[in-house]
Amino acid sequence: MINSYAQDGGRKAISLNDQWEFQKENGPIEKVNLPHTWNDKDVLDDVAGYYRGLGIYKRKLKLDESAKGKEIFLVFNGVAQEAEVLINGKSVGKHIGSYTHFIVPITQYLNYKDDVVEVRANNRFNEDIPPLTADFTFFGGMYRNVTLLITNPVHFSQKENGSSGIFITTPQVSASTASVQIKSSIDNNSNVAKKVQVLTTVFDAKGIKVANQVVAVNLVKGNMIVIQDIKSISKPELWSPENPYLYRVVTKIIDVKTKATLDQVSNPLGFRWFKFDADQGFFLNDKPLKLIGASRHQDYENLGNATPDALQTRDIELLKNMGGNFLRVAHYPQDPLILEACDRLGILASVEIPVVNTITESEAFTANCLNMQTEMIKQNFNHPSIIIWAYMNEILLRPKFTNDKPRQQIYYDHIRELAQKLDDLTRKEDPSRYTLLVNHGAFDVYNRVGLTKIPMIVGWNLYSGWYSGVPADFAKFLDRHHKELADKPMLVTEYGADADPRIRSFLPVRFDKSVEYGIQFNQVYLNAMLSRPFVSGGMAWNLADFNSETREETMPHINNKGLLTIGREPKDTYFLYQAYLANKPYLKITSAQWKDRAGIADSASSTSKQPIQVATNLKSVELFLNGKSLGIKDAIDHICQWEVPFVDGKNQLRAVSGDNSDQTDLNFQLQPYRFADQIKFTDVNVLLGSKRFYIDEKEHQLWIPDQPYRAGSWGWIGGEPFKGTNNRITYGSDKNILGTDNDPVYQTQQVGIKQFKFDVPDGEYELSLHFAELVGGETKEALAYNLDNNHKKEVVEQRIFDVAINGAPFMGKLNIATDFGYTTAVKKKTTITVQNGKGIVIDFNAIEGKPVLNAIQLRKIY
Repeated sequence: MINSYAQDGGRKAISLNDQWEFQKENGPIEKVNLPHTWNDKDVLDDVAGYYRGLGIYKRKLKLDESAKGKEIFLVFNGVAQEAEVLINGKSVGKHIGSYTHFIVPITQYLNYKDDVVEVRANNRFNEDIPPLTADFTFFGGMYRNVTLLITNPVHFSQKENGSSGIFITTPQVSASTASVQIKSSIDNNSNVAKKVQVLTTVFDAKGIKVANQVVAVNLVKGNMIVIQDIKSISKPELWSPENPYLYRVVTKIIDVKTKATLDQVSNPLGFRWFKFDADQGFFLNDKPLKLIGASRHQDYENLGNATPDALQTRDIELLKNMGGNFLRVAHYPQDPLILEACDRLGILASVEIPVVNTITESEAFTANCLNMQTEMIKQNFNHPSIIIWAYMNEILLRPKFTNDKPRQQIYYDHIRELAQKLDDLTRKEDPSRYTLLVNHGAFDVYNRVGLTKIPMIVGWNLYSGWYSGVPADFAKFLDRHHKELADKPMLVTEYGADADPRIRSFLPVRFDKSVEYGIQFNQVYLNAMLSRPFVSGGMAWNLADFNSETREETMPHINNKGLLTIGREPKDTYFLYQAYLANKPYLKITSAQWKDRAGIADSASSTSKQPIQVATNLKSVELFLNGKSLGIKDAIDHICQWEVPFVDGKNQLRAVSGDNSDQTDLNFQLQPYRFADQIKFTDVNVLLGSKRFYIDEKEHQLWIPDQPYRAGSWGWIGGEPFKGTNNRITYGSDKNILGTDNDPVYQTQQVGIKQFKFDVPDGEYELSLHFAELVGGETKEALAYNLDNNHKKEVVEQRIFDVAINGAPFMGKLNIATDFGYTTAVKKKTTITVQNGKGIVIDFNAIEGKPVLNAIQLRKIY
């Protein structure tokens, strides 16, 4: 249902989400309910690309006699990306763009007996429709709600770019008084003039009437604009993140003769005023407010972008609970539920159209951009949460004509002209809000092209210490903007580091995808923004992990920069934000997210020390392990850290500061320092060439980093960690490993390994060797957002070697690439009887090139 359309007052809104038949072009027919996408599965498989083409939806529409004489519309909240609507086989309406809603009048095409609605949706690439390229997936389908709207012939117009036909502004707001203007677009589709009253009533949050106004109108056939001014509402309750007080504006069309309500629409109203200042940042209701929050993509784990209503609303609740006060609705307008939740919960917002990375220099592309901007503004006009309209994102990230500078300058001129048109349109349609253009970190280029001069606010997407540079470069960039663009307010519209929730490291480095690096990165960025008044705010990229089909890395097809997982489970970084932003005492054992741990016992000890972090806004915290104090630590950048001596089995942690406490139980598998020690050995899973831990959530296995061989223990002999051909990664590969969901098991390896030894006691063991050829395979286009893309060319060499176990041949003349394919997971398992105290020795004998081993497992059977 569409909430702004009432069920009474002369209109009916009926959900049409059920009883659809769907088929891809020439494909089988299946029964589906909405929301629906045809790309929920193929964007996650190992085959590059996903279906981008035609999808056909059909359902029957049964209307009784009472619908005759009414005006009937189909309201689509989102169809991706080209849509054609047919009634009984006749085309009745078309729409371009995946992310704005549209309304199709169907009255004249109905037979009121056996009507059939058909929607032909197409998410093909079309050079005239943005987005053209992006670091997110262009799902196809009828992925938002669809509603049947029935009105009287006299009704609020459904021809205003998909809007409700009513536009509310607050020309004057202060703590003492406020005024409201209501602009209503009314259609009279009957054949006679109609005398009506337009009655607008403002109700407070308790439902008490605080103001109203009636205007008498003689409606001739066609459209009429009615403007009402409510001049003075005394001592209004102001809307803010702390107190998101909402009034309700109910506008009715009343038949003067019969006194019947012909139509009625309700809209939210929030009284607030705001400004951005280039030196002092953002002010709401004359009070300084640092805007801190996140951007959001609309897809969800295993659902694609067909996300149910309750999950959409929950995202905004999670942002609010994090302490956030701002949502960048990026990179496109989203479901109406999102901004409704922002209004209710007190989340300020910006919304943008998906002009991302690049443009097409055509009249059709420009027209589509302008139409999308108009639709976005009109459809969302009445939300008090919105303070910014935006229209471009990183538009110079993938510049065309790099080998033809004069032609490239023309291209840049066209981008600037399009930006100016969009900015002019936005200021004309809504002078009450700010405009925003978002750039990536190429300061000089955007300045030279002139894109920093056009919008009222400049947004920067900055990733120093991730895609390029070091985290300390971030603060330098902020200061440069303030110095060189001294009159231009700024927002940090994106920043983030991938944190794969399955990857942990005690030696975190850039691009290792560890949660621990994510913590360090966000501390640096938050400190820099919060300490600079001229930075109006910062939006973490992203609220949650999201699908990006072209990505590979540790979790293929997923961008892991979210503070939440794609299934909306909090990561440690989410708790860090709560510690920074909470307005009451906060304390959380962030490391409790990693519940099942393992580690090698410290020398001559029955414990293994590993770091534990607590996020807090308190000065200091005391940590207890199994009831024993490990001491008090002062918080540094909202994190306290201890080296905790874990014992085998259950470990209870309790963090305490004054009356505040948090507690968790962790399970720890203690690995013997030497197999001869008293600690029982059961199994071990080892990543070669790696400095990180990997949590296999499906098989409940923990993989630990390798070690060089140590007598009495285990480890590798010979070789060095694999290093890929790009400058981002200090070890391992970021390629998609085929045939497995456990890519991190195969993305690191020891190259040139000679032996791997386990000095285990006699007994029966199961040994598993894991291989993947990381060099070679299909050459793929470097992704544009990886700014430090200085790839060395891969040199593919023949690699053939023998593997022997305790002197007996196990795999002869192994050629991983030839035998199994490039970047393909290979697991070989065997059982071994260890006797005579000889342990297990795996030999890797080179025939040609250097032998490799990616991972190894050993399990004691008995």
